[in-house]
Amino acid sequence: MGLWILISSRLYILLFLDFKYGVFSNLIGSSLTNSNSPLQKREKLYLLSVGYYRSGDYSRSRQLLDQCLEIVPDWRQALSLKKTVEDRITKDGVIGIGITATAVGLIAGGIAAALIRKN
Repeated sequence: MGLWILISSRLYILLFLDFKYGVFSNLIGSSLTNSNSPLQKREKLYLLSVGYYRSGDYSRSRQLLDQCLEIVPDWRQALSLKKTVEDRITKDGVIGIGITATAVGLIAGGIAAALIRKN
């Protein structure tokens, strides 16, 4: 177990350094099939979810956290990250709606201004 913790902590650091190129996600993802212990699978799923969160893929992060919480439903770290991910998804949705509403307003204003100038 001590060796797994050491490997896990090193992967965690590497995940933070350079997840976006897919090297570490492929490494951890391929090792998921070799996990004998549910706790090791849980750790790998969590590491992947952290990496996807940090790279901006919030929906994939949430999916992996759900799988992680199926193994250990009351794991505080995963629950905390899931809340953070869901808050970020909500925030991004609100920002997207605001941008869309602004664009629609500008277009409508432009059309209205063009119609007024014609008359």
